[in-house]
Amino acid sequence: MAEQTRIAFLVSHEGIEQVELTDPWQAVRDAGGTPQLLATVPDKVQAVHHLDPGDEFEVDLPVAEADPGVYDGLVIPGGTANADALRQSEDAVRFVRAFVDARKPVAAICHGPWALVEADAVRGKRLTSYASLATDIRNAGGEWVDEEVVVCDADGWTLVTSRKPDDLDAFDREALRAFGLSG
Repeated sequence: MAEQTRIAFLVSHEGIEQVELTDPWQAVRDAGGTPQLLATVPDKVQAVHHLDPGDEFEVDLPVAEADPGVYDGLVIPGGTANADALRQSEDAVRFVRAFVDARKPVAAICHGPWALVEADAVRGKRLTSYASLATDIRNAGGEWVDEEVVVCDADGWTLVTSRKPDDLDAFDREALRAFGLSG
């Protein structure tokens, strides 16, 4: 089952916090899942290490061409510029909303929950994020808390959230569990 478990990683064209992409990606691979990089652009995306340029990553498929139905879970990495661009992309917001409507698990870290706010997916959910998103989450009907990792099953779908790169061990563990990739 694990090798057939496909996990979408959704990013914009730039500003992706590199470790928030690569660490969960490797965790999915190590657990036997198949990660796929979906972006708002074709070709390549640019990651960062906070504000310093990081590596470029090859895009597997533009999100506009992706079928949410073929994926078992969704990871939304952070990075301020990445998350801000994602929430402005109709294709990305529609993709996120499709996961919520299908009641599939979503894992978002740092600024990643901005896409969930834009998709009207945090109402009634308990979650965490980078602290600067707290007001946006509350205004969108979510309950923001300052915790390492939060797993919320309210409204019939699982949302895993964490605040920052320091929380990646807990984030990866709970995301894998939500995706059915842990023992």
